[in-house]
Amino acid sequence: MIVEYIRYRIAEADREEFEAAYARAAVPLASSPQCLDYELSGCVEEPGAYVLRIRWTSAEDHLQGFRGSAAFPAFFAEIRPYVQAIEEMRHYAPTAVAGTGAGAGDPAPSLYEWAGGSDAFERLTDAFYRKVRADDLLEPVFRHMDAHHPHYVALWLAEVFGGPARYTEERGGYPHMLGQHRGRAITEPQRRRWIALLTDAADEVGLPGDPEFRAAFTGYIEWGTRLALANSQPGAAPFEDAPVPRWGWGVAPPWQG
Repeated sequence: MIVEYIRYRIAEADREEFEAAYARAAVPLASSPQCLDYELSGCVEEPGAYVLRIRWTSAEDHLQGFRGSAAFPAFFAEIRPYVQAIEEMRHYAPTAVAGTGAGAGDPAPSLYEWAGGSDAFERLTDAFYRKVRADDLLEPVFRHMDAHHPHYVALWLAEVFGGPARYTEERGGYPHMLGQHRGRAITEPQRRRWIALLTDAADEVGLPGDPEFRAAFTGYIEWGTRLALANSQPGAAPFEDAPVPRWGWGVAPPWQG
């Protein structure tokens, strides 16, 4: 992971449109698998001074991956008028000096912790693939799956939801998962059935039923299955080296009294 900082000096008459332009540019930026997150901040003491912070998966992914992608022209078209106002544009590597202050309070647990850890995801995938084997629509897709496939999917889900990076370490991370879907020609009915059976399995094994967890859980499986469907089609050309996604609570973390 690398952090890019871009510092701007924007004239008063241009500030409103500058912020609007970056709001528009944020759409293709956020769609890039090389971008982890971003934030545009304006200086309180010195109006007109702005800092854009973007966390990239790596400097190479930014300079070659993003800038060589279809998302970059749309991004650059919006911010092109302000290139001459850049005072600094550099990459910074995080150091070991980091932490939270007392004012931050207790951090919310990860989705992995809230679900019950690795055992919960093992129970989930065991129940799910029992349902798959009895399902007329999905059984042909998984008929010849490895006997350890439920365990591998449990590792993937655990890592996605904030657990240890065992799928990356033991299975090869995102590129390996991508390879499991390429050429499968998954259909929309199969995608929807996959979601339905996984949701039923979550209920069966007692994954947390609170709205906040289920909203985040469902958000990931909706996003993930749509990506898998697209990547499985003939002629698909997905980005090869994205990191394993890390899914969080979004706008509704759990309330802890």
